[in-house]
Amino acid sequence: MSSVEHFFKSGIIESDIYGAYEAIIEESSSGDIGYYTLPEDMATLNEIKDFCANYDFEAIKNVVVIGIGGSSLGTKAIDHMLSHTENRNDKNLIFMENVDPNEIERNLKDVKFEESFFIMISKSGGTIETTSHVKYIVDKYGISFEDAAFVKHFAIITDPLSPLDKFAKDFALTTFHLPLNVGGRFSIFTPVGLLPLRILGYDVDKLLQGARELKKSFFDKHEDTMIQKAYYYANNQERLPINVLFSYSSSFKYFNDWYVQLWGESLGKINRDGNRVGLTPIGIVGSVDQHSFLQLIIEGPQNKTVTMIKVEDFENEMMIPDVTIPHLEKTNFINNHSFNTLINAQCDATMQSIKDQGVDVDSITLPRLDEHTAGGMIMYYELLTSITGYFLNVNTYDQPGVELGKVILKEKFEK
Repeated sequence: MSSVEHFFKSGIIESDIYGAYEAIIEESSSGDIGYYTLPEDMATLNEIKDFCANYDFEAIKNVVVIGIGGSSLGTKAIDHMLSHTENRNDKNLIFMENVDPNEIERNLKDVKFEESFFIMISKSGGTIETTSHVKYIVDKYGISFEDAAFVKHFAIITDPLSPLDKFAKDFALTTFHLPLNVGGRFSIFTPVGLLPLRILGYDVDKLLQGARELKKSFFDKHEDTMIQKAYYYANNQERLPINVLFSYSSSFKYFNDWYVQLWGESLGKINRDGNRVGLTPIGIVGSVDQHSFLQLIIEGPQNKTVTMIKVEDFENEMMIPDVTIPHLEKTNFINNHSFNTLINAQCDATMQSIKDQGVDVDSITLPRLDEHTAGGMIMYYELLTSITGYFLNVNTYDQPGVELGKVILKEKFEK
C-alpha cells in the first residue's frame, strides 16, 4: 500500500505501541495462531502449482466453490478486485454458499458437470450448507461417489482427519489440508484461496509477496499508524461502535463483505473481563453510496469511524467525452477528464466533507489494483483485526456465538 493516513488523535503512548508489537510478535511465535506464517508457506503453494500444472483445465469452463463464510468470501473478494486484470482467464467462478433454493437453481443453470471443477471446502468437514449443496449436485447430475467423473471433477479442502478428509480418502479424491491453527476467516492464503485463484490464472506468488511485505513492515515495527488506529477503535468502542469501510471502487464490493465477516466474527465477543465488546462493521462503495449512506454519516449520530479506500491508478484511461447534453450544460466541467480522475476527486471531496463534520476518518491509498496490493490489503486487515482484538482483550480467533446456532439447528431437525 502506498499510504495509510488517519486524521484523529489516538491518545496512545509509546509504551502501548511497543506492547502491542510485542504481543503480536509473541502470538505469532507461539505457533497457536497460524495465519501469520501463511505467506511463507511455499510447500502448500508448490503443491497447488503442481496440481494445476498436471490437471487438464482446458475443458473446464466453470470453477464451482462449495463453501460458506471464510471458505468463500476471501476468494470472492480477491477475484472481484482483480477480475479486470490480464492474468484472469475466462472461466466462470461460481459460489455455492447460501441454501436459498432459488440461488442454487440460478447458480447451476446451464452448468454442465463435465465442464466444471468443484471445490468442496469445510474446515470441520460437516458444514451443513456445504454438505447439502454436494448432495444436491450429486443427485442433479446423476453421479455416484464411486464414479471416475466424480473423482476427476471434485477436490476437497478440509482439516486433516476431519469427517470430510475421511470421505476424501475413501473415494481417492484430490485433497488439500488446512492448518489446524488457521480459522476460516483467516484462510485466504491457504488452499481455500490459492487453489481457485490459481485455476483462474492469477499470480498467487505476487499475492503472497504483497502479504509478506506488509507483514515484514509490521514485524519490523514500521506500522505505528495501524496500532494507533486499533487502540483508538478499542478505547472508543462505546462512543464510536460502528466502523464504516468506504471503498472507492466497485471492485471492493466483496472485499467489504470479507471485512465485515473478519471484523464482526473476530471482535464481537464477551471478553476476558466478562464484558460484551465489539465494533459493528459496515462496508459501502463509492461513489454509489455518496447518494445514500453518506447522508447518515454526515448528519446522523456521530457514532462512527470511517476508512476511505482509494485507488490511485485504475490503469484505465477511459475518458468522459466532450459531449454537451442539452439543458445539462452545468455538468460540462468534467468533460475531457478521465473516469479515474472523477472517482478519485469524488473520494477526496467526500472525505473532506466527512472531516469537516468532525467525523473520525482515515484513508488507505493503493497505487493500483493487482495481486501484490490485494495481498497487502488482506494482510493489513488481518493484522489490524488481531491488534484490535488484543486491545479489546478478546479471543480474536474463536466464534462461540456462531457455534451455538449450529447446535440449536441440529436439535430442531432431530426432534
